[in-house]
Amino acid sequence: MAGAVSQPPSTDDSGAGAQAGRPAPAATSLLRPLVEDLNARRAVIALGGGEERVAKQHAAQKLTARERLGLLVDDGSWVELGMHGRPHFSQRAMDGVDAPADGVITGYGRIDGRLAAVVAYDFTVMAGAMGMTGELKVARLRELALTKRIPLIWLLDSAGARIQEAVGSLFAGSGDLFREQVVMSGVIPQVAAVMGPCAAGTAYIPGLADFVPIVRGRGSMALAGPHLVRAAVGEDVTAEELGGSRVHTRRSGVADLEVADDQECIAQIKRYLSYMPSHCEQEPPVVACTDPVDRVEESLLDVLPDSNRKPYDMYEVIRAIVDDGQWFDLKPQWARSVITCLARFGGRPAGIVANQPRQLGGILDNDSADKAARFINLCNAYGIPLVYLMDVPGFMVGTRVEEQGIIRHGAKMLYATANATVPKLTVILRKAYGAGYYVMCGRAYEPDLILAWPSAEISVMGAEGAVEIVFRKQVEAAEDPAAKRAELIEAYRKIIDVYIAAGNDMIDDVIDPRQTRAHICRGLEMAAGKRVQRPWKRGGIVPV
Repeated sequence: MAGAVSQPPSTDDSGAGAQAGRPAPAATSLLRPLVEDLNARRAVIALGGGEERVAKQHAAQKLTARERLGLLVDDGSWVELGMHGRPHFSQRAMDGVDAPADGVITGYGRIDGRLAAVVAYDFTVMAGAMGMTGELKVARLRELALTKRIPLIWLLDSAGARIQEAVGSLFAGSGDLFREQVVMSGVIPQVAAVMGPCAAGTAYIPGLADFVPIVRGRGSMALAGPHLVRAAVGEDVTAEELGGSRVHTRRSGVADLEVADDQECIAQIKRYLSYMPSHCEQEPPVVACTDPVDRVEESLLDVLPDSNRKPYDMYEVIRAIVDDGQWFDLKPQWARSVITCLARFGGRPAGIVANQPRQLGGILDNDSADKAARFINLCNAYGIPLVYLMDVPGFMVGTRVEEQGIIRHGAKMLYATANATVPKLTVILRKAYGAGYYVMCGRAYEPDLILAWPSAEISVMGAEGAVEIVFRKQVEAAEDPAAKRAELIEAYRKIIDVYIAAGNDMIDDVIDPRQTRAHICRGLEMAAGKRVQRPWKRGGIVPV
């Protein structure tokens, strides 16, 4: 018969057990004992450092590496690679040492339905120290993540490089990890969660990653641990004092978010990834939105105080205009005069850069310029539109900030804003003074839409400062200096009136504050297909 597949003749003389090409069971099986041995090996490896060390991990209020993976990765989707890794045969110092999976778990799976590669250092195995085999496993995963264009997540809980293997001149061949992180930067999202110690070699992983959550009281990162610091410089400090969550979320700015425990850390990783594409050539994920695009927010009529010298909370504005009042803050405890957060408008992800008048009047200093520049670069790398909410009195002045290089730091933000080719929308709420107006995406920085509230003032400086500089002698010579100053300030305010800028086509529109959300949502829809051509170059000279 045409199309029929002939079956081979049965070799079972009795005919028993031979059915339609299925071989009869052999009297003895080669694979059964091997598979039993395989499963036994897997069970031992899955225990990591063993029950006693797992108990210590739990006593320290930390989950094990595999428990963390269970929370992060969708059920049934995890594929582990390199499970049978052990200390490398070339490392004689490790002879006879048992290190299941060589202290690091690597593989891939789905996170909320999307593929990602995950590295989880296992503190129950030699304190999660990085060994040669383990690094070969991680290198293999980095290659997989980059070539398959999927995010790479590190769950860090490691004492750093394994000294038994790292000491010696063979160290000269190490360092691929960080170079490859740089290659991956801006191509695929990189998340480094600091869930335990992260010392020496591992500390640069979060330093080069895109998003760094850190667990309060348990996560820490430093280029040297307390013992080495004591030996090197004689300073006696704890790991928490040296590089704990408070240090890195409030003072250094290395970490993006302080979280309470491992569970919250995993939840925040998922939230962050929900705004990100899987790679730079993919559009950011748009979600269904039930919050009306044209929602009118009456509260915005009362958000500004009666004097432009009084503060208010920019978070009130953000809450009123974003989808469902939800946003994702990055570095909220560091450089607080500027807000950098992810949110959605009509289901579209966007990055918000906003001045915060509640903190130093919203003035920009070294740290806030760095914070904003890094965030702008992040959004630009992954095609996430930028929304600038401007109320900026300018940059901090004085000998202290000049000595600390405020010109260089401010130039980073200028560079980032000018370099960004994603859709950019600017809303001027109140002050737009001096170079602050430039870095917050003023007219010259190619915003696709620049809008202003009727309260906006655009000028090289505010009325009070201008009168103090330009009209100081007139004020001093007046019979009533206070009255003269008030008169001149009022006259100067008329010069910087927003309708003058709008009348000269420097502003696209002066809008009713209640309709800010609708204007932003429609502006992002308009700019979604934006394409920008820049002159070819090997790379710009970033003012770091």
